[in-house]
Amino acid sequence: MTLVLRNIEPGLRAAWHPLCRSGEVTATPQAFTLMGQAYVVYRHEDEGLRVFLDQCPHRRAPLSLGTCEGATLRCAYHGWRFDGDGACVEIPSLGVGATVPPRARLSAPAAVAESHGMVFIAPETPRMSLPSIPADGDDTFMRGDLAPIRTRGSAGLLADNFLDMAHFAFIHAGTFGAGEATEVGPYEVVRDGDRFTAVYEHDFANREDPGVAEGIRPLVQRRRLTYRYSAPYHLELALDFLDTGGTNVIGFFLVPVDNETVIIYSSLWRNDLEGSVERMDDAIAYEVAVVEEDLLVQSRYHSLELPLDLTSEVHVKADKTTIELRRILKDLIEVTTGAATP
Repeated sequence: MTLVLRNIEPGLRAAWHPLCRSGEVTATPQAFTLMGQAYVVYRHEDEGLRVFLDQCPHRRAPLSLGTCEGATLRCAYHGWRFDGDGACVEIPSLGVGATVPPRARLSAPAAVAESHGMVFIAPETPRMSLPSIPADGDDTFMRGDLAPIRTRGSAGLLADNFLDMAHFAFIHAGTFGAGEATEVGPYEVVRDGDRFTAVYEHDFANREDPGVAEGIRPLVQRRRLTYRYSAPYHLELALDFLDTGGTNVIGFFLVPVDNETVIIYSSLWRNDLEGSVERMDDAIAYEVAVVEEDLLVQSRYHSLELPLDLTSEVHVKADKTTIELRRILKDLIEVTTGAATP
């Protein structure tokens, strides 16, 4: 019976999870960990992306220590060689022409895909469609990637934090938080299966706006926030700047490594930087500062778990997005495990 969500949650195995960035995958095998399970990831120029459990079926040695030979992967321990489908095609100790045991094959996740520069896997057959970021296919947007951030934390709590609107004036006073804008006005959450959208407008301190320093516009300005959540850990926030024009889309992709660790992948899509690499670098540095403000709290939680029982916390009307997050995750786990949670 699941009352709280931890990073390692068997009930979320039938979902799409970000594993790493597409740009991190090369012809050299590398290990990436999701929910306590290590995967070996590599790419062949003809056969494309390959993902398997990082464990040779012979003596369970990490395959990420091996090497790629053409389209095959050779284990570093005893030299067993596997093709792109995971079948063993050579066991050196048996000699040339020997029969390979049928069970000598690699284990793979149920589904592997790439979208908006990320590698996604579903350990078990996914119950939802692959998430996407519409701005990624829009030529008017410029993309910038934050370096991966590895932190002590809960993926559920970090998702909760990303969707929360009431902490801006307090946690983000050094970046965009406007101290006087503490009240969260009315907004609606529209759920569609394992996803939802929420739209909200508020005042904020636009310290990125050059017009503020020039005295053209005031520091406190207006913006529209459009949240798009896809279970379990794919989050998007489109920020429409109503005074200056332009849109900043933030992609926030969480990889629960183990019950103590999360890797945060975040990317920006901006259509207001006029193609300037320098301005994008500044925007990335600014977003890193925002995340670091959040982690001052998130990394220090005593209990790294997200309560799914709505009676275990006190909620208010400002919490509509984070309440819906809990409901969707609870529903997803119940459907996957077949066990109802109170």
